[in-house]
Amino acid sequence: MNAAISFTGGTNSHDKDGVVGTVAVSAGELKLRASTTTPAVIGAPTSLADLSLALSVEKPGEFLIDYDIPSRDVRLQFMNSVNVLDKPLHLTYTHARRANLTALDGSLVLNPANKVWGRYGFGSGDCQVKYSYVQGGVRTFEPCYDVAKDSWDISVSQRIFYGDVIRAFYRTSSKVLGLELLWQGMNRDGRFKLTASMNLAEGLKVPKLSAQSTWNFEI
Repeated sequence: MNAAISFTGGTNSHDKDGVVGTVAVSAGELKLRASTTTPAVIGAPTSLADLSLALSVEKPGEFLIDYDIPSRDVRLQFMNSVNVLDKPLHLTYTHARRANLTALDGSLVLNPANKVWGRYGFGSGDCQVKYSYVQGGVRTFEPCYDVAKDSWDISVSQRIFYGDVIRAFYRTSSKVLGLELLWQGMNRDGRFKLTASMNLAEGLKVPKLSAQSTWNFEI
């Protein structure tokens, strides 16, 4: 049985982000997860309104059930794959009751270097299309078009030492510019991600920083 533990922390001069902790356990074909978000201000009053507590049950490639305890919200995901002209098409249907979200995601793998992804939100009319191109196996370009907002998101990532990745992105709708560094190190027992982002619409300010680490253990 495998257990994975991840901790995420974020700080920003304008927002009071919290600290997220997640414990994931693989039990046969199922993955069980429990996650919580605590207030960033130490000593702040803590109640169910302050904490985000969620439980998840997942069978990879088939279904995912998330239950948010404070809001009593259930999010369901069902996955399936079909072949279209001998190309694998991966489909994901998502429904969240309180969020009033119903969406269908699809990704079509044209070849190892080219993939097309799309999402449509029923009722909201939200529609996004993303194209992914891998150049030489080390550099990835991903433009994404949001039909509802008539805007583009663009990201470029580059593989560096031992398969680690550095990624730059820009979201035209929110004018957010960011840089991510994802690395695993030589022992491959853990994964680390650092993110720095800035909203250019607010002028030049101190970037928002966040850090995430994932450790894998065999039990």
